[in-house]
Amino acid sequence: QRRSAPGPPRLAHRGRPAASSRLPQPPPRLTAAGMAAEDEAELSLLECRVCFERYGPGGQRRPRNLPCGHVLCRGCVGALGGPERRRLECPFCRRACGSAETSDCLPLLQLLEVLGPAGGSVLSALGRSGGGGAAGPAPAGLGLRLSLGGWGSLVNPTGVAACRRSGRLAVAHDGKKRIHIFGPSGSCLQRFGERGDAGNDIKYPLDVTVTSDGHVVVTDGGDSSVKAFDFEGTGVLAVREGFCLPWGLDATPESEVILTDSEAGALYRLTADFKKGKLKKCQMIRSQLISPRGVAVSQTSGAIVVIEHLKAQGPSNGSTRVKIFSAEMDLIGQMDSFGLNLLFPSKIHTTAVAFDKEGRIIVTDVCSQAVICLGKPEEFPIFNPLISHGLSYPVGLTYMANNSLVVLDSGDHSVKIYSST
Repeated sequence: QRRSAPGPPRLAHRGRPAASSRLPQPPPRLTAAGMAAEDEAELSLLECRVCFERYGPGGQRRPRNLPCGHVLCRGCVGALGGPERRRLECPFCRRACGSAETSDCLPLLQLLEVLGPAGGSVLSALGRSGGGGAAGPAPAGLGLRLSLGGWGSLVNPTGVAACRRSGRLAVAHDGKKRIHIFGPSGSCLQRFGERGDAGNDIKYPLDVTVTSDGHVVVTDGGDSSVKAFDFEGTGVLAVREGFCLPWGLDATPESEVILTDSEAGALYRLTADFKKGKLKKCQMIRSQLISPRGVAVSQTSGAIVVIEHLKAQGPSNGSTRVKIFSAEMDLIGQMDSFGLNLLFPSKIHTTAVAFDKEGRIIVTDVCSQAVICLGKPEEFPIFNPLISHGLSYPVGLTYMANNSLVVLDSGDHSVKIYSST
């Protein structure tokens, strides 16, 4: 029976969001009571807590973040904002905000994509069952050294990149200032990229990279642009022409930027003089890709790896495909989730990709909440889990100059740095 009125407000504690905006962490063993509680937690996650309708990827059921951290569907945001839709009050914590201050809840949208159009269980979609957890501990020699951010510091982070020269980290997220710069020790050095409509403001950051000449480049899904800043936050270049939905990007050793256009199904090479703020060339180097998002460039061979997001066919869930090109853009190899599942012990839904210093392909997998090495392009695919515990919803990946592995975990809004011990 559908409930007709919301229950008591679910308030965020100690600056953290309510359960509806966070991904579930099921216990390793569930009793009958525990399973009932898990079902209720899943309902809280996938349903708007005002109208109790299930969230969807578009239309009035699309999940939206309020600045306070609570999540409502777009329809309820509009209804609470009144006819003019200027101001609304959170029904749970009573904090007022403007409709323009709300934003898409990216972790929920990504989870809905994994579930596919047929819906289904969160636990089954993430490759879990009620009686067991994920894989065992990380291999010896690779340990968590530092964790940065957390709710309040980062809000639904979407991209992470490292400056190989200085060791600084750039993180794109959904806060008021969209880009956070962290020092090698973990201190926050700079915040920039205001949310707004001015020329250098960032509406909806999807990914970030750092060029070898020290510029931070961001894909902005809000106005379909690519924007570049120096490390002080000064905007130096904005490229808006020709893109449909620029998404993932990575920098080459020559400070060129390789980026994907998810909606156009294309891969671009962008060449610019960032110091002078001048675009030299923006060339499409590959077309007829299927919703390409994550991308990585090998710093040694120039090989390029792209993650395609394949739409679900019928009742099946959506899947991903890892596609590898040589520096000359010849197709070396590819494997989708179904093919990887035939070879490896769990379903793999990749969200981010990087190359390590040896030229091996490293991916994040939200199904097993893990980071996995798939080997070098010529030996692809092998299966070597690098991190198999301690992650909630890994969506970003990069390597620092000291070969520390950096994982962006959108599930708990944090950056986790792993290094050899």
